[in-house]
Amino acid sequence: MTARLRQDAIVRSLRRNGISTVADLAAEVGASRRTVLRDIGALRDEGFVIHSEPGRGGGLQLDPQSVQATARLSVPEVFALLISVVSVRASGGLPFSDLADAALARIERALPADKLRDLRRLLDCLYVGHLSPLVNISDMGTMAPALLPAFETAFLQRLRLRFRYRDSKGAVTDRNVEPQAMLILPPLWYLVAWDPARGAFRHFRMDRITRPEIEDGAVFQRRHVPFEDHVRPVRDLSR
Repeated sequence: MTARLRQDAIVRSLRRNGISTVADLAAEVGASRRTVLRDIGALRDEGFVIHSEPGRGGGLQLDPQSVQATARLSVPEVFALLISVVSVRASGGLPFSDLADAALARIERALPADKLRDLRRLLDCLYVGHLSPLVNISDMGTMAPALLPAFETAFLQRLRLRFRYRDSKGAVTDRNVEPQAMLILPPLWYLVAWDPARGAFRHFRMDRITRPEIEDGAVFQRRHVPFEDHVRPVRDLSR
């Protein structure tokens, strides 16, 4: 269990149980007392008010007024929420879209300035359009969980991305590209990138990408991507 997952589990346990001892929390998350104490310190640094009651029958208690879910959301997590709403809306299947937009707007406003800046830079790379009915989606697969954190680094730091790609005919190649945009054509998602080896833009279906890796030090400049007329940028979900 990672530190992030362990700390989330500690918060859930404190909210559920009211009062817990360090020993109980350590047993629940499968970590040592020292690790749990370190996690408690990290949570307090984030703004969670965790009271310590000494003596027999005492323990740790979380002040419910200090729980701010948005403080625990990373930029990729907020971005994942935003693009999920965007993609469903683009397909015309999102009920209560106004409520979803309002909730996401509040999440954005609660982000620290540096995270908000990164989120908006990622949104500047996001585009939405309509998929042609001639495109075959019968072989659509799932996207690798490693894609989103790899994209975050590639887009924010302008670093090249290496990955293995399987095309529509099943041929597998290793690619090294400069990510320029993410394109949602529901239900398909594409990475739009400049391919230096071919001297052209290429669209890579994300469900066909595996083994994404950042190429350290390979910085590139952002290019203007020529999209079709039905494709539009997504810069702000507020309507």
